[in-house]
Amino acid sequence: MNPTPPSQSGSDRPYPAPDGRIEPVGAVGDWDRLRFEDAPRRAVDKHAHNRRRFGLRIGLPLLVLALIALIPLRQPLSDRLWPESRLQALHQQAAQALSEGKLTSPDGHGARELYEAALALDPDRGDARQGLTRVGTMALVQARQAIDGGHFDFARERLELARELATPRDQVEALARRLREREAAHAGLDRLVAQAANARAQGRLDGAPDAALPLYLRVLELQPQRNDALEGRDDTLADLLQQARQALEHGELARGAQGIARVQAADPGHADLPDALSVLERHVEQRRRDADQALRRQRLDRAAEAYRDLLAIQPGDEAARRGLISVANAHAALSERYAADFRFADAQAELERARELAVDAPAVTLAHQHLDRARESRKRFDQEPPLARRQSLRRLLNEAAAAEQRGDLLTPPGDSAYDKLRAAQAIAPQDPAVRAAAARLLPAARRCFETELSGNRLVRASECLDARRALEGASAPVREAATRLAQRWIAVGDERLGAGELHAARSALDSARRLDPGATGLSELAARVQAAAAAN
Repeated sequence: MNPTPPSQSGSDRPYPAPDGRIEPVGAVGDWDRLRFEDAPRRAVDKHAHNRRRFGLRIGLPLLVLALIALIPLRQPLSDRLWPESRLQALHQQAAQALSEGKLTSPDGHGARELYEAALALDPDRGDARQGLTRVGTMALVQARQAIDGGHFDFARERLELARELATPRDQVEALARRLREREAAHAGLDRLVAQAANARAQGRLDGAPDAALPLYLRVLELQPQRNDALEGRDDTLADLLQQARQALEHGELARGAQGIARVQAADPGHADLPDALSVLERHVEQRRRDADQALRRQRLDRAAEAYRDLLAIQPGDEAARRGLISVANAHAALSERYAADFRFADAQAELERARELAVDAPAVTLAHQHLDRARESRKRFDQEPPLARRQSLRRLLNEAAAAEQRGDLLTPPGDSAYDKLRAAQAIAPQDPAVRAAAARLLPAARRCFETELSGNRLVRASECLDARRALEGASAPVREAATRLAQRWIAVGDERLGAGELHAARSALDSARRLDPGATGLSELAARVQAAAAAN
């Protein structure tokens, strides 16, 4: 007989369902204690977990990519964050290069460059300077070894490195003397002296490695006090000076100057050099006078050649440079004159000569514009019917005559007798009526110049001179008038300079120079203006 179980409340124990299953039975009121809000919390936790998983899936690859991107920057970053480690690395690399004998290198990995980089990072530490001192000492060691081995070029490089690193001078110079002695023994200086003497006897003084002067200089580089080489060099330099003087006497200014410059470079203290320099100076001044005179006489090619010779000797010769510009202006004026006569080939040739001398000169630009206008004018003229041409020519000549009767020789611009005649000349320069009008107007232009010059109205006189130059060309009377006007401008410049008016004096100087670059007193005024400008 089974024992009876302890008594239980019917509501507390399980009960069989109709299908025989046992269902749990809760006590009355237990439903109120159930926490249904736990289910949403679990759902939230699940969403947070999913977000974390998603963040890991996205963030981890991004982190990896960021680390990869930082790889190229790892060394600079370490340099900024741990400068001491970078400094230590430089010292270790420099010491390693020094132990390997790699003293200097263009790629920056030589001991010298590495120690200098360390010194730049920390100038206050002395170990980098001590390292550079060791590099200089090692340079002397390598130089000595190179001398003993006959590697003279390498030895010179190492001696130069030692000098740059402030290695003790006596040690460097002792090795330098030893190097010269070894090079001399190796080169066979007796043989070189004999070759130099033979070259001098043959007249081969300079200009080639086996000529006398280069050979003597080579010997003296190795043995500076060798008497036979010193005497041979001095005799060779004397021969070169003699050749330079002969070149100067034959008008070869550039070649003579080059010879004297070569001697001066080889031995500035040569006994014959002062006399040679004096001779050169006299020939330079003579060439300058010849150039100025050739320009005044409109011998433009000769003037240009002389000015170029002066510039070849002294590239900073401003007077010669201004002379070339004056020659260019003269060619430009000829170009304008030919263009006015419709001689376009001649005008173009003169314009090209002007451009070769001073392409940026204002007169050259104006001549080019004048030539273009003349071509257009001729083109329009050729397109006009013959009757219209004759009518245009007659009208211009009548207007020129009327302006002349009014006294409007040069002004007003465009309506003056001069301007009307120039327009007629552009249409038919060889027409008898045009030539007659020019011949009739020329005396008026001459009177205009003399009247204005006597009244000291120099600007107006310059305008009258321009008219004369256009009407009668670069004749001797026109050149003489230009010189007279230049002298007046020089006098004005002297007066203005004495009154302390530097700007006015400089303007007068420029006016005189344009008229006659070789006028008497021009160079003196230029020197005074320059000195006054420097004082200001």
